[in-house]
Amino acid sequence: MEKLKILVVDDESRMRKLVKDFLTKNNYEVLEAEDGAQALDVFFQEKDISLILLDVMMPKMDGYQVCKEIREYSKVPIIMLTAKADEQDELKGFQYGVDEYITKPFSPKIMVARVEAVLRRTGSGTSEELVQVGQITIDKTAHIVTIGEKQVDLSYKEFELLTYFLENKGIALSREKILDHVWNYDYFGDARTIDTHVKKLRSKMGERGNCIKTIWGMGYKFEVEE
Repeated sequence: MEKLKILVVDDESRMRKLVKDFLTKNNYEVLEAEDGAQALDVFFQEKDISLILLDVMMPKMDGYQVCKEIREYSKVPIIMLTAKADEQDELKGFQYGVDEYITKPFSPKIMVARVEAVLRRTGSGTSEELVQVGQITIDKTAHIVTIGEKQVDLSYKEFELLTYFLENKGIALSREKILDHVWNYDYFGDARTIDTHVKKLRSKMGERGNCIKTIWGMGYKFEVEE
């Protein structure tokens, strides 16, 4: 079985080595970055990272900014490493999409257990990376959608929405259920925002946009007519 990749981001080399040693012993492949800017470079270059251990206080770009940037493109699990257990700081991190917090100093064994728990909870590395329905193929790892021979350029939310539709083909999905899954329970606006995204998605899909059927008064259903 291929090892899961974990990106460790901390400006202290001794901390990175400590974390890396314990994760490597537990059969993970570890990548390192010493500041926020380097972390983003590594993340977008590798593309198959399963989890990020991210220090809060770093030069060039702090952990919150790194998290915010990554969340524009990915739901990769992020565990924050912080030297202070301040409630406001933790709330700020959760607002940016942090999955878990570990306060320094910490037990390396507890750190590994937290990593494993977050990976189990998020299902990272366990789901099928290719989803195919009819002529539509989604590569979840590369974040690419292909219809027939043509690659379709989608926004992050459009990609997540189409993936959810394909993984639930033939099932009637309410707007609330779609909102909960695709927007990850953190959107507090009008559920009709889904209608706007569906409209754009149908347009980009061309003729295949007709596969997204409207269920009046409820939501949508994805059906393929071959």
